[in-house]
Amino acid sequence: MNRFQVLEAAEQDLFEIWSFIAIDNVQAADRVERDIRDMFPRLAEFPGMGHTRHDLVADDLLFVTVRSVYQIVYDPKVEPLTILRVLRGGLDVPTELSR
Repeated sequence: MNRFQVLEAAEQDLFEIWSFIAIDNVQAADRVERDIRDMFPRLAEFPGMGHTRHDLVADDLLFVTVRSVYQIVYDPKVEPLTILRVLRGGLDVPTELSR
């Protein structure tokens, strides 16, 4: 099985997403986090399933949408595949990725 790593920034994103949803519904927050995390090994197995967003970043990073709201941003060119960020819709992606 292919490997992946999740950077601390992506872990922090997941915590913030979970915390925001959990204010109203802990079970829903758990489901969203599970759906996002379930995508990580799939990306490692099929690293080309994302799409580039050169309108947002110059790098050849790939993006995959989960639940129509969350963007997993990852670098498929390194081993192990690296999950850089998990961003919710509406954020300024170039600014977020530069942090």
